[in-house]
Amino acid sequence: MLTFLSISFLVLYGFDILVLFYFGLHTYLMVFLYSKYKQNCAEDETKILSLKDKNLPTVTVQLPIFNEFYVVDRLIESACNLEYPAKKLQIQVLDDSTDETIEKVATLVAQYKKKGIWIEHVHRTNRKGHKAGALDEGMAKAKGDYIAIFDADFTPDSDFLLRTMGYFEDESIGMVQTRWGHINETYNILTKAQSFGIDGHFMIEQVARNGSSLWMNFNGTAGIWRRSCIEDAGGWEHDTLTEDFDLSYRAELKGWKFRYIKDVVCKAEIPATMNAYKAQQFRWCKGSIQTAVKLIPRIWKSKESWKIKGEAITHLINYSVHPLMIINILLTAPLLLMEFWAGFKMDDFPMEVLFGSAAVLSIGSMGPVIFYAYSQREIHKDWKSKLIYLPILVMIGTGIAVMNTYAWVEAVFGVQSGFKRTPKLRIEKEGDSLQDKIKYVVPVDYRAFLEFFMGAYCLFCIYLSFLVGKPYMIGFMVLYSIGFFYVSYLSVAESFWKFKPATKAEKELRAVA
Repeated sequence: MLTFLSISFLVLYGFDILVLFYFGLHTYLMVFLYSKYKQNCAEDETKILSLKDKNLPTVTVQLPIFNEFYVVDRLIESACNLEYPAKKLQIQVLDDSTDETIEKVATLVAQYKKKGIWIEHVHRTNRKGHKAGALDEGMAKAKGDYIAIFDADFTPDSDFLLRTMGYFEDESIGMVQTRWGHINETYNILTKAQSFGIDGHFMIEQVARNGSSLWMNFNGTAGIWRRSCIEDAGGWEHDTLTEDFDLSYRAELKGWKFRYIKDVVCKAEIPATMNAYKAQQFRWCKGSIQTAVKLIPRIWKSKESWKIKGEAITHLINYSVHPLMIINILLTAPLLLMEFWAGFKMDDFPMEVLFGSAAVLSIGSMGPVIFYAYSQREIHKDWKSKLIYLPILVMIGTGIAVMNTYAWVEAVFGVQSGFKRTPKLRIEKEGDSLQDKIKYVVPVDYRAFLEFFMGAYCLFCIYLSFLVGKPYMIGFMVLYSIGFFYVSYLSVAESFWKFKPATKAEKELRAVA
């Protein structure tokens, strides 16, 4: 007979599968909303401003950086090349660096000042609040009524402000966000796979939300805020790792509207190393869940429609997919052996459970596949040739589940951790060498070994599937195991680069530094 333990186990497994299925269905919804409302986020050419307009408002461009020796010159050059009246464009380099980046920035700022550019070097030594703290301190010295923000890895086109500022003619608009593009999309397998994930969010999700009048978020960079919106929402707060997400929803709770423009693209450098990518994902995951813990009660009590509330909450907890995936994997072996440990004979029942689980997972898993494939179809003419990298995205998305599960747990239980920056190495083309830029190599941590364990556990589940004659989950386990092993291997391998003899290029760089 069924025991309390076995019933509890089946209920937990069923709940896990259903929630994963829900997130899978949500991606179908995003594709549907995108296809229905995409024109609402197309660029409006009547909003493009002209330099001849004497009524252009003052804009402050903030460039928050922390130890960005390799890319800071590219960032500052892009900002100084923005087309806008010189007397109405203030550029702030918000520098929290602790290395030779400080001297490099000081030299660059001095050079651009001589050219008549309004640029300032704002250096902090305490790093209070990290990026949010730097932005907040910059606000106190900002002269503009509008604040444009670009992270160190971004390169805005010269006409960025002219193509975006016109949307603020609507007094209800508090923020304008543009789509992220890629500088180094084709550098390696990792960057090719990441480009799918970024394109899915920026081409499909953001359009689906903003185009259908649901809430969307500022993505931390490549966007412009109305200063009064930031102040009305309570300003930059640094109790989460995603200050952008937090401020966005606080502003929307206040009634502010956002505008997303899918046709204005701001290119950025994609992390080209696994450890840098994992550091980025850890911060995004933990920050999202921290924001969820902080704001879901306010959202739930608000007077917004159930559609807005439901989508906002789903968006905030979206990273819950990763711990759910880990739970699903860990429960697979006990489910395969349930007839033995549960103490009773279930002739066809376990087969039906496994078959049903595999079917539900398959339907749910097809949602993200369609979602990401559709984003490529909308962006690239040769989109079909790019689909070969889609399985790699799925594989890597599985492999980082361990790291993101840790981030999720820390966020839920209020565990504090240091700000993990994403190193930018100025990797722009295939000939650029990662090993020559080991200055900012992210050290490996013990979770790489847990990823290896998860890969081995998936292989064990495959063995058990053949042993008990229930092969329904084998396909998933093969993909999962490859993902965990791949992420674990790269994480460990990259950490040994710093022990390799310095190359000629690296010696030259150190000499300059």
